Amino acid sequence: MSDKDQKQLGRTLWAIADQLRGAMNADDFRDYMLAFLFLRYLSDNYETAGKKELGSDYPKFAAGDPRVPLAIWYANNPGDVVDFEKQMRRKVHYVIKPDHLWANIANLARNQHGDLLDTLRDGFKYIENESFESTFQGLFSEINLGSEKLGRTHTDKNKKLCEIIGEIANGLNEFSTNVDALGDAYEYLIGQFAAGSGKKAGEFYTPQQISTILSRIVTLDSQAPETGPVKHLGSVFDFACGSGSLLLNVRQQLKKQGGTLGKIHGQEKNITTYNLARMNMLLHGVKDTEFETYHGDTLTNDWDFLRETNPAKMPKFDAIVANPPFSYRWEPKDDMSDDVRFKNHGLAPKSAADFAFLLHGFHYLKDQGVMAIILPHGVLFRGGAEERIRTKLLKDGHIDTVIGLPANLFYSTGIPVCILVLKKCKKPDDVLFINAAEHFDKSKRQNVLTAEHLEKIVATYQFRKEEDRYSKRVSMERIAEEGYNLNISRYISTATAEEEIDLAATHEKLVQIEGAIQTATRKHNAFLEELGLTPLPLETSARGRSKDR
Repeated sequence: MSDKDQKQLGRTLWAIADQLRGAMNADDFRDYMLAFLFLRYLSDNYETAGKKELGSDYPKFAAGDPRVPLAIWYANNPGDVVDFEKQMRRKVHYVIKPDHLWANIANLARNQHGDLLDTLRDGFKYIENESFESTFQGLFSEINLGSEKLGRTHTDKNKKLCEIIGEIANGLNEFSTNVDALGDAYEYLIGQFAAGSGKKAGEFYTPQQISTILSRIVTLDSQAPETGPVKHLGSVFDFACGSGSLLLNVRQQLKKQGGTLGKIHGQEKNITTYNLARMNMLLHGVKDTEFETYHGDTLTNDWDFLRETNPAKMPKFDAIVANPPFSYRWEPKDDMSDDVRFKNHGLAPKSAADFAFLLHGFHYLKDQGVMAIILPHGVLFRGGAEERIRTKLLKDGHIDTVIGLPANLFYSTGIPVCILVLKKCKKPDDVLFINAAEHFDKSKRQNVLTAEHLEKIVATYQFRKEEDRYSKRVSMERIAEEGYNLNISRYISTATAEEEIDLAATHEKLVQIEGAIQTATRKHNAFLEELGLTPLPLETSARGRSKDR
C-alpha cells in the first residue's frame, strides 16, 4: 500500500469515527474503534497464515454458506483442530476461533444479526485469556460492550454495534488488507484522537516528529555517535510508554537503518493507555515474546521485574526513551530517600516529579547505554532539590546534550520543552547545547518540525557541531561558573544585533524628501493663488535650512 493510500485509509476511518460516535465522547469511541481495528489485524494475519498452513485444503467461500473458510474447515476436520492450532501458535504465536474472526463479525454486522454483541464479547474474552501463550488479561477491559452509550437495551446495543462495525468493514474493504497498513492506520487514529483530546492527549501520545528525534539519537552509537547507527540494540525501555508509539519508533528507526532490536520493555500507569500500547505492539508485528509491558506506577517502582536486588540479575537497558507527564505532583514516601534510584542524587520535590522520572530511568541504563527524555524547561534552571540533583548529574559527567525545542509542539501543552540526553560513560568533557526553539513551521493547531528541522537537530548531536545562535559546546568550568544552571540562553545568544545606521546617507535622504515637499508645496500654492486662496507657508527645516521663497 502506498503512503498516499495509507493516509487515505486513516482519513476514511477517522471520518467514520466522527460520523458514528454519536453521544459518546471521543475518548470512549476511540477505545471501540481501535479495538475493532486490532481485531481486523489479528484476523487478517491469522487467516493468511492459516491459508499458507493448509494449502490446497483451505476451503473457499461456498455460495449461500455464510461461514468463513476456517469455520468450514473446522467443521469438516474436527480431529485435526488441536494440531492445527498448535502449529498456528508456533508460527503466529496466537489462535483465534473461526467465529471470532473479523470476517465473521463483519458478516454478522452487515446482516444485523442478533448474536453480534455476544459473539464479540466471547471473542474478546478468548483473545485475552487463551489466544496467546502469554496472557493478555484485561486487554479489552476498557471496551464496555454493555455501556448504555451504545443503547439502553441489549437489542439497541447490538444494533449500534452492527452499524459501527458495518461501516468500518465497508471502509476497510476499499483498501488493501496489508497488515502494515492497518498498523499505520492505528497510529494515525491515535494521533487524531490525541488532537481532539487536548490536555488528556499527553497521557498516551508523543507526536511522531519528537519521537523521531529521540529514536534517532538512541539508535546512534552511544559512545561515538559520529560513526553512525548501531546494527543491533539489545533492549529499549520506556517507563511512561503511553500507547507505545515512542518504543515502536525506535524499532522502526533501527529497521530503516538495517539494524535489529532485541526486547522492548514498557510501563504505563493508565489502564486504558496500557491496553492501547499492547494492541499497538501486536498491530505492528511485534510478537508477544518480543515485548513486555507492565501496568503500574513508575514512581513507586511496583514492577517486580525492576525490583531485582541481585546486581547480576538487575535489568539494565541499552536505550531508554521517555516522555513522562510534565511537572507531575507526587507524594514520595519517607523511606524513598534510601531508594537505590534516588539515594545518590536526592528526591525530587513534591511539586514536580520530573527528576524522579529521570533518575528512575537513568538507574536502569547500561554503562554504555544512552537515554533521551523529554522534560519541561524548568528542570534546566529551577533551584532547591532540583538544583542539587542537576548539579550532581553534571559533576558526575552524565548530562551529554541539552536540546531546546519550540513551543506548542504537543497536543497537551503549549509550553516549550527540552530533550536531555544522558550517558553513564560519556567521552566529551563538555555539554552540547542545541537551541532549536526558533526552527519550526507554523500550522493551524501546533507548530511543526519538518524533516529538515529534525535532520539538523540529529546531525548537530551526532557530530557535536557548533553553529552561531544554534549550538555550542560548553565546558564544565563555564557551567560551574553559571552555578550549574542549564538555561540555554546563558550559553547561546539569541539576541538580534541592531542594524547599523549610515547617518550621512540618512541625512541626505531626509534632505531630498524635504526638498520634494517644498517643490510640491510651491506647485500647490500656485493653484491656490489662481483660485484667490491663501497659500500654504513654506516651513523652516528642522536641520536649519532657511525658507525658500
